[in-house]
Amino acid sequence: MTYILHRQIREELPVAVGGRGVELHDSTGKAYIDASGGAAVSCLGHNHPDVVAALKRQAEKLAYAHTSFFTTEPAEALAERLVKAAPEGISHAYFVSGGSEANEAALKMARQYFVEKGEPERRHIIARRQSYHGNTLGALATGGNEWRRAQFQPLLIETHHIDPCYAYRYQEQGEEEEAYGRRAAQQLEDKILELGADNVMAFIAEPVVGATAGAVPAVSGYFRRIRDICDRHGVLLILDEVMCGMGRTGTLFACEQDGVAPDLVTVAKGLGGGYQPIGAVFLSRKIFAAFAEGSGLFQHGHTYIGHSMACAAALAVQEVIARDDLLANVRDMGGYLRARLEARFGNHAHVGDIRGRGLFLGLELVADRATKEPFDPARKLHARVKKEAMARGLMVYPGGGTIDGVRGDHVLIAPPFILDRATADMIVERLGEAIDAAAG
Repeated sequence: MTYILHRQIREELPVAVGGRGVELHDSTGKAYIDASGGAAVSCLGHNHPDVVAALKRQAEKLAYAHTSFFTTEPAEALAERLVKAAPEGISHAYFVSGGSEANEAALKMARQYFVEKGEPERRHIIARRQSYHGNTLGALATGGNEWRRAQFQPLLIETHHIDPCYAYRYQEQGEEEEAYGRRAAQQLEDKILELGADNVMAFIAEPVVGATAGAVPAVSGYFRRIRDICDRHGVLLILDEVMCGMGRTGTLFACEQDGVAPDLVTVAKGLGGGYQPIGAVFLSRKIFAAFAEGSGLFQHGHTYIGHSMACAAALAVQEVIARDDLLANVRDMGGYLRARLEARFGNHAHVGDIRGRGLFLGLELVADRATKEPFDPARKLHARVKKEAMARGLMVYPGGGTIDGVRGDHVLIAPPFILDRATADMIVERLGEAIDAAAG
């Protein structure tokens, strides 16, 4: 008997009772390799002593102070640390409790920016199909995850979508990568002109698409063209790094690898590593200046923004990552894990694509490699892979509707930054067994 409304009402879940390093343990004593970091959250693994100690110290000093009355030392220290490491032009941070809140706040910042500037007609948001920006109503309306949107459609604001930069499905045969990137980016300009450039507020995208499509990176040059188009038409660029940011791809901000600086960037998951709920919006100097020189406030807020315990946890997580040079390990182990995946699945009958960056990798599952034909959605292959992996003591993050919200299956892999080669080998071995069992 449970009194919790679980995500899956008919599914009986194991009870997690502990964890250490890359493993979680349930109440029966079974251990699971956390090869997805939950949902790309647990970047330091579980029960890291330095983070636990930081939380204890903070709890003994101050658990909570409302931000309409006070700022706090951990919030100020975390903001300073991250802003100094952020993309060019970023000047301030705004701390929330998760990714959906971060994207919701970023959308409001974009709108208020244009109101403060005297351009209230700018209201349209453009995003990409097969994206995911959160489950609050504004973020859900903005995202392109059709399954999540469908039943709530009557409640959602009007938004606009273009195709993702998704080479495996959209790059034409014989088309050079640069040409494909230009063609994909041109859809944004076409949509801006269709809506009227003076009416468009922002374009939002994930540098590496996460849960909806499974670690899909843009082709080289795509985001530089996107940045140029936004600048040409006065549109703000919001980059959603909730899942792919904070070191997951091998650099602190994923957009560093695309050579672009956004106007707003959102992070969450790996910011606090799961030790406390926290997310953030980083805003550029021009947006802060519009608020400061205009109304003098950001007309938004939640009870737990800038929470001192959450900020203390995130600060400790980021300090450990820097001290232990874990981004170097992300790059090294990301290369090793990808090589092992390619060795195991490169010629697999039901793996069509292996993709991603750093320790943010995805496999797209197909019924036929030659035609890229997906499995029948009725098979719910992604759910079967998850079940088979859990039976083998492995946590991965599969998803369905990869192609269009209905068809397609993928597996997302996002292990902790402390991953070593022996554990990577076990991940690949168990995943291979799980996919073979599910697809057979």
